[in-house]
Amino acid sequence: MKAIILNLCAWIMLPFMDAIAKYLSSELSFFQITWARYFFTVVFTLSFMFIFFRQSIRPSENIKLQVYRGLTLFFANICFFYSISVISMAKALTLAFVAPLITTALSPFMLNEKVGIRRWMAVIIGFCGSLVVIRPGFIELNLATVAAVATGCLYGVYLIITRKLHSTDNPLLTLLLTGVVGATIASFFVPIVWINPNPMQWIWLAIMGIFACLGHIFLILSLRYADASKLAPFGYFEIITNIILGYYVFSDFPDKWTFAGLFIIISSGVYIWRRELIGKTY
Repeated sequence: MKAIILNLCAWIMLPFMDAIAKYLSSELSFFQITWARYFFTVVFTLSFMFIFFRQSIRPSENIKLQVYRGLTLFFANICFFYSISVISMAKALTLAFVAPLITTALSPFMLNEKVGIRRWMAVIIGFCGSLVVIRPGFIELNLATVAAVATGCLYGVYLIITRKLHSTDNPLLTLLLTGVVGATIASFFVPIVWINPNPMQWIWLAIMGIFACLGHIFLILSLRYADASKLAPFGYFEIITNIILGYYVFSDFPDKWTFAGLFIIISSGVYIWRRELIGKTY
């Protein structure tokens, strides 16, 4: 029960980060917002580790994979923050939910895992769900929609790299290094688009970093009490928080096509999770 509560806390926290990013995107560049997300996450994560988990601050055993992981998540965040600056958070997150499908599709090639015909069919059906949301040929396909799908693809690769790192590095160390990679890269380019935030915007940027840090810490703590495979379905709770925030803060509410696509994508993801949980590869 403790694992479930901690996991749900994470999926409540992270959509608040997205909502703040969308709110600030009307006045600040999405790239600048991405930089702030990483910068403040590193500050708060390092402070948390120094106070409570000082022994976790040590060199990584697999620095190359850490860099790849950090790069993948960085570009995923760039794509997602851009997409929510243009389209609704619910639509962007629904399309980003193709990530588990991408992980399954790539696992035979990157993890040498066997994926049988039933799981391949679930992947294909899940992608059909994303087409229901996008409706190519019926509505204009814009760059923000493509960016949301790209977010899911990149996050799927990120999940595969995370699996590889699970057996070598401490999760808190991985969180810190991912933040360092993102903050470092963003710092090189953010001066090009920099807009001086006012004091209130700085506060919001810092709060966004706190939500990102707390969300990931809750995720890490939840994994102390239950396996990731058992907690995976609770990740879909994020869309509920996302829809509520989108409706009350931005007056956005998903249309019937987004709900239909969401149902198909989540059903495919849950089916794949169930097959993995019972050890079925076909």
